[in-house]
This record gives sequence, structure tokens and C-alpha cells, in this order.
Amino acid sequence: MRFFQTLRFKLTILYLLFIVVPFVISAFALPSYIKGMLMRETQKLTISTMNAVSKNIETYLDDLVRLSTMPYLNDDLMSALKIKANNTYETANDYIKLTTDRALKGTLPQYLTNTRPDILSTLIVPVKGQAYLTSKGSISLKPDFIFHTQDWYQQAYNGDGQAVFISSHPQDYLNLESVPQAFSVARLIKDPDTRRPLAVIMADADKKVLEKIASDVDFNVSSIVVILDQSGNTLYANQTVPEELKEQLSSFRQKDQYESNNYLGISKKISPADWRIVVFLSNQEKKDQVRWIYIVALLLTAAALLVTFGVLIYFTRWIVKPFKRMNHVMHKVKRGDLSERYTLPGNDEFAQLGHSLNSMVSRLDELINQEYLAKLAQQDAEYRALQSQIQPHFLYNTLNGFIGLNREGRAKELETAIISLSYMMRYSLEPVHETTLEKELDILRKYCMLQQLRFDDRLAFQIDCDPDAASFPIPKLLLQPLVENCIIHGVEPADKEMVSVSVRARRRERDSQDYIEILVKDDGVGFDPSASNSEDQIGLSNVRTRLTMSYPDAVMEVESRPGAGTTISIYIPTKEYSL
Repeated sequence: MRFFQTLRFKLTILYLLFIVVPFVISAFALPSYIKGMLMRETQKLTISTMNAVSKNIETYLDDLVRLSTMPYLNDDLMSALKIKANNTYETANDYIKLTTDRALKGTLPQYLTNTRPDILSTLIVPVKGQAYLTSKGSISLKPDFIFHTQDWYQQAYNGDGQAVFISSHPQDYLNLESVPQAFSVARLIKDPDTRRPLAVIMADADKKVLEKIASDVDFNVSSIVVILDQSGNTLYANQTVPEELKEQLSSFRQKDQYESNNYLGISKKISPADWRIVVFLSNQEKKDQVRWIYIVALLLTAAALLVTFGVLIYFTRWIVKPFKRMNHVMHKVKRGDLSERYTLPGNDEFAQLGHSLNSMVSRLDELINQEYLAKLAQQDAEYRALQSQIQPHFLYNTLNGFIGLNREGRAKELETAIISLSYMMRYSLEPVHETTLEKELDILRKYCMLQQLRFDDRLAFQIDCDPDAASFPIPKLLLQPLVENCIIHGVEPADKEMVSVSVRARRRERDSQDYIEILVKDDGVGFDPSASNSEDQIGLSNVRTRLTMSYPDAVMEVESRPGAGTTISIYIPTKEYSL
């Protein structure tokens, strides 16, 4: 019983699991299984692919068959063919001749326009009179060409109204320098009432469509794809067929499969043309694949022998691994991640050391959280203090303005001013730290209106906000200290009759990034930023501090020169906020 708990027993189990079992599987079972699976999957893939190709060709042939029935769907065309067949065209009046020619020359192109692009042309040969060609290019028929003696004409005529599939044939009736090859579907058009032959219609298709359909298929070994017509002649082959296989092509009319040392042939009938698609797969490549399976099996066996060395490494790591895991936890703590813990089952020395380490990390995490919450509380208090600052002399000057309005008897203006001040005070006392640009600029308008009570015509202001920036969030009362600085340092000391203050907010790009731009400008006396005393910088410092608390990537720039006014530019990236 004690033996089963010894290291020797564990080594024996590991040897059986990691050496003997993989060797047996790789040396005997695995190659045989993979070989059979490969053969089955190859044959299954080939058959399914051939079915797909045959379906595509059958669909294409069905389109040609439907095109050959087109005359039966048009009464004018059937009437025109009857007039031609009855030999009454020459003695008919001009109107009948016009409608006949219009049906034969105008109706056919309309039908061909909506067909597939690889359907080359449609040819109608009445039993009497001239033939009519409809094509998608400027192609004409050879004059005085005798159609009635052509093999395809005779096949269609003998078909007695059934669709006849014409194998590859030259289009020698076309007026072209080189004679192209095509395959076609022909049909004898008969009078539905008298069953008399009226004409033969033939739809020509480009042989390249077979190449296009067959070239889209892919097998897992080299293959030769051949399409045979109803007579066993080759319509298409994706490469030259070896002589060994040429002799076997005709035999596929009686069988569906052929196998030799070099090739495995599988065929599939293509309805309704009685064609066949034949695929020859390379047996040599399949043998090479099986050979590689045995090579891989040998490699797996060799790898199994290396496992014995790996077992030694494993037990070495078995002792070192706990120390590495504890070292990993310490590195995580060093980088600031205090969520990692050391876990090891059992109650040995490693587990006890791990429990002590976990207790130390938990205590450290607790102390850091306490310090972090205290820091957040301090920062929030500083933020509230900064946000609640409004210059006392603003209220003092505003109340003096109210006294002036009262003495002058301007009660209506006094009432409006008091309402504006009340709105501003209520806005500043709201228990929120954030507002929108639109609301902030509305407060600035009221603030500037109150300042006009003091300066009368010496102060003009303009406040604009683009609609796409109106909903952007900013800290409350962020811009009021800037406008107040403009009035204190730009309007009060100015000798000019009027000083303008403008605030503009818009959305724009800066350094290939989307930003909210806020410009606060005045054309007052200006100042030298480097020579300004600390008292002048209190308002700017307040705004800059609150801005960076809310948006760490925001930029605030101050430009001013004595006698040239002051411009304060604020750029806030919108990447963290979706307008």
C-alpha cells in the first residue's frame, strides 16, 4: 500500500502514460486511422464538389432551355413567325411587314438584354425566309448562309419541339474573321394550333462559362476535370488528358468510377443534357500523403522517447515552481496589481509561505485603499473650494450698480439686473460640479449684462457657441473668472471709449485630433504675462487647475501684449466624450 504513494510508482505511471501509450497509438493505430479517414474525406469532398459543379452547369443549361422557349411567350413574335412560314410576308401590306420585322428584330434583343452575360447570341431561322440574329455585340450573319443543311439545324428539327443540346461547334454563320466555338441549346418552334414547323431557335453560350465553373472547384490533391457531351466527346478539360485516361473516357457512359495505380476517376451525370463531368484524382499524391502520415507517426514515437527527459525536468520544476509563482505575485504587487494571490493546495511549507504572502498583500492593499480614498476626499474638497470661488468685489460692484439704478429711477432695469444676479447665485450654489457649454455661456451673458450696469457704453460683449459644441460638459463657472479678468485688467484701466469682450466656443481639429476650442478675447490694455504679479494670476491659476482636474489632456494658452488686448485659448480633446 505504501508503494502506491512512492515516487517510484508515480514515475512508473508517468512512463506508461507519456511513453508507452503514445508509442502504441503513433506506431500502430494512428497511421491506419488517418489513412482511412483521408481516403473517405477525399472521396466525400470530390463527390460533393462534383455535385456542386453539375448543379451549376445544370442551372446554366436550364437558362438556355428557358431562352429557347421565349417565342412561345410573345404573341407578336409567334404571329411574325407564322407569316414567314405561310409565305405571306412578300404579299402582305406595309403595316404587316413592319410589325413582322419589328417583332423579329426588336423583341429578341429585349429578351436577350436580361439574360446572363455569357449567353452570346440568339439565332432564329424561319423555315422560309431570312434568319435573324440577336447578340450583345455588333455582329451580323454571313449573307446567303445555308442554315438548313447544318447538323445542329437537323438535330433541332428532328427534336420535334424538344430542347436539343448541341455540343461544341463553330459559329461559322457569323461574319467574323476568326470562327469562335460555342455550345448551344436549339429547339424547333411549332405552331401551337396546327403543329406546323415555324422556325428553329438556337441560343449560343460561350465555352468559357464551363471553364469558369470548373476553375472555381478545388480538391485536396491534383486533379483533371473533364466535361463530356452526350456523344462522349470532350467539351472542356482543365488540362491535357493523358493517353491512359483518354481511352477510359468513353467507358464512363456505363460506369461511374475508375481506378489505376496513377489515377482515381469519378463521374457524375449532368441533366438534362446527358453530359458527364469526370474528375481524375492523383493516386500518387494520396500515397505521398499517407507516407507523410507514417513519417509523422515515427516523429511522434521519437518525441515520446524525449518525454522521459521531460519527466526529469518536470520534477525539477515541481520544486522550483512554487517559488516562481510567489515571485510572480511579488512582481505584480511591485507593478501596482494587488489582485494576484498565491494558491497551492495542501498544508506544507510552500502552502504556509503562500498564505503568509497573501495576508501581507491583502493588508498592503487595504492600507493603499485607505490612503487612496483619503487622497480622493482631499482632492474633492479642493475641487469644491476652487469651484465655489467668486470674486467678492464683483458682488460689491454689482450692488453699487443696483444702487445707481435705484437712484436714477430705472426700476425695470433694476428688476432685470436683480433677476440676473439671483439666477447667477442660484446657478453657483447648485450641488453639481459640471454643466454644459451652452449653460455656462448663458451665465456669462448675464454676468456681462450686470457689468454693463457699471461701465455703460464702455463695455461691449459678444458670446457665441456652435450647435455641435453646445452639449459638451465642462466644470461649472470655469469661464467666469476669465471674463472677469478681461474686465478688471482690460476694461477698467482702458482709456478707450469702448472695449469689446468676446467668448467663442466651437468644435475643430488641432494636430489631427478633434477638440473643443474656447476663445476668450478682449481688445483692452493687455498685460505682460511674465511681469504680472501673483494676484493677477489667481483667476487664471484657478481655471487651469480645475480644467486639468476634469480633463488632464486639456491645454490652456494665454497671449497678451500691453496695448494689444488679451486672448485666452482653451483646447479640450473630445476623445473621451461623444457629442
